[in-house]
Order: sequence, then C-alpha cells, then structure tokens
Amino acid sequence: MQPLDLIGRKTELFAQDIKTHTNELNSIVSSSRFLVLGGAGSIGQAVTKEIFKRHPKKLHIVDISENNLVELVRDLRSTFGYINGDFKTFALDIGSIAYDAFIATDGSYDYVLNLSALKHVRSEEDPFTLMRMLDVNIFNTIKTIEQSIISGVKKYFCVSTDKATDPVNMMGASKRIMELFLFQKSKSINISTARFANVAFSDGSLLHSFDQRIKKQQPIVAPNDIKRHFITLEEAGKLCLMSCVFGENRDVLFPKLTEDSPQINFADIALKYIKNLGYKAHLCKDEDDARAFTKMLPHNNKWPCLFTKSDTTGEKDTEAFFTEDETLDMNRFIDIGIIKNEFDVNNEDDLNLFTQGINQLKSKKSWAKEDIILQFHKILPNFNHLEKGKYLDHKM
Repeated sequence: MQPLDLIGRKTELFAQDIKTHTNELNSIVSSSRFLVLGGAGSIGQAVTKEIFKRHPKKLHIVDISENNLVELVRDLRSTFGYINGDFKTFALDIGSIAYDAFIATDGSYDYVLNLSALKHVRSEEDPFTLMRMLDVNIFNTIKTIEQSIISGVKKYFCVSTDKATDPVNMMGASKRIMELFLFQKSKSINISTARFANVAFSDGSLLHSFDQRIKKQQPIVAPNDIKRHFITLEEAGKLCLMSCVFGENRDVLFPKLTEDSPQINFADIALKYIKNLGYKAHLCKDEDDARAFTKMLPHNNKWPCLFTKSDTTGEKDTEAFFTEDETLDMNRFIDIGIIKNEFDVNNEDDLNLFTQGINQLKSKKSWAKEDIILQFHKILPNFNHLEKGKYLDHKM
C-alpha cells in the first residue's frame, strides 16, 4: 500500500503544477547554486532530491546529523547517480562557529533553503529544550538570513507549518514568530515560505513510529479522536521547491486540499497500516494489556493496537493553513494557494523587544517555561496556549 492510500487520498498533489512549470523550473535549477540547511532530515532530503535531479550548478547540504548525510548521499547515488555540478555535504551545526567559517569561506549561492527545525510539540515540555527550539526555529533563521544578505543571495526560503496558523502550542508559536522575522527581513532580501500539513512517515512522526513498532515487535499506539491532513514526503519537497523558486517576496505557499483529501483519523490510518501488513488489529484496553500481548507475538496473525483519547498539551482540534484575516491568491496554481503578506513597518520594535527579552533570560542562565511563554504573549497577544500538564513523552 502506498502512502496516498494510507492517508485517504487518491491523487498526488502538485503534479499538474510541476508539469506546467517544468521547463522553467528545470532551467532555473540547472543554472543556479543552492544551499540546503537541515538537508538530511526527512523534508530536507525530499527537497534535496527535487533539486539534485534537475542538475544544479551547485548543491551544498548542511545538517547536524552525520549519519543522515551519509544515507542521503547513498540514496542520491543509488537513485540518480551523479551530476556535473558541485555537490557536497557538510556535517555542521548551523549555530556553530564552524558553520560561520564555512559561510565566510564560500557563501556563494543563489538560493538558500532552510529546512532545519525542532518540529515536535513534545519539545516544549522542559524550559531548556524549549529554549533550543527558539534558537533553531527563530534565531538561527535570523542569523542565516543576515549571512545570506551579506553574501548577496538572491532568495531565501524557510519552511513553516500549519501549526503557525493561530498557534496553540509553543512549536507553532515559534514558527509564527519566525514568519514575522522573515517578513521583517524581506526588506533586504526576497523571502518565501510554505505551510503544509503533517508529512506522512517523516522522521519522528507518529506514522513513522508505526514502522519502528513493527520492527521492534511493539504495540501500535494512536489517538482515536484526532483528524489531520497529510501530504507525502515527495509532495513536501515539491511544494518547498516551488515556493523557493516561484514564490514572490513574503509569499506563503500552502496545499489546496479538497474534498478528495479529507482529514483522516490516526487510528484509521493505523488500522489500514496493520491490514496492509497482513495482520488483524487486536484492540487493547490499556498500556499493560498492549505490552503483555506483544510477548505472545506472533499470535493468530493479530497485532496489539491501543487507541486512546488525546489528553496532552499542544494538540489542536483542527488545523488550517491560513486565517480569515490573511489575503489569498488561489488562482496562480492549481494545487497551491498563496498567502500574500505586506511589509509591516510597525513589527520591528516588537521583534526587537522579543529578542531582548529572550537574550535577558539567556544571560541569567536560568529561566522557567512561564518566562518564555510571557515573551511569546508579548509578540503574539492572541496566543492561546493551554497547559494540560501532560505531554506525549508521558504516554507509550
């Protein structure tokens, strides 16, 4: 069963848009130089493949994970072979001095794509990982934009998320604040971004964990009261590249999801996934029951499944790509909508105050989660964060 079948969709997104613009896209990519940050993550690899197969003049990939970079190269060589352009990978932390030296030594790119992010809601449980989320999602982004401006980069792309739309969790709020910084920096460099849905089977996602649980002979666990839109990894890669190449300054691209792509329940996906592997779901009453059943595997061709209500911090009832207040262009592409943003001269003071507030917390080397939330509320007064006292790490 293909990912599209599992996520309740029959047709692939963006295929017609790619076909319509394929000659222009191929021409631009083949004559351009690219730097992909966070390029060895799931979405980063998908974007890298879209660029690589169009034979760019230069393609440099930066990622903190040395192992993922090795796998990326093996994957590219096994699928596409080689290109004549300058292709290299660098195992670097974007926040490090080594990365700064790398940019100072080279830095000659037409397009910089930033796919690095802390993307999990679970990362906001403790104040220390939460601060790193701000560094990765916001301050490293600011830093790499400023370096791109100095280096004369033509276009900067940074991926956002649907969770940035009226955010209720810290991850989504960090991405919304990142968007505000992007738009502020757009007076000095062309910038675009993309919001999209959950990416099916991306690293660390719940669907990816289904694969891991099967390999390790462990129960499949999923919420039975949450529905989400999904896109595939390949679709995520295409949307990011389309935004990078064709997005105008301050554009936010998002997928037009229609009646053919309804939101689907995680538990329903789990049942399809189990069935596709040739198993029947054995519905367990609690975690102890699920763990106990795994000791009997294989057992009558059944697999233990635990479906529960969601009761953790940060879950949205529904997810959307835009608000009623945002201006849309729904005509330029077939499967892609565009949020059009104007430059807001009044944002600069608020953004500077946010940066100062976070730097003051860092200088003390002591802060609570509530201190960071206070800074978030100053810049996002309608931030509707609900603390439930329970996180995904507290569950199986």
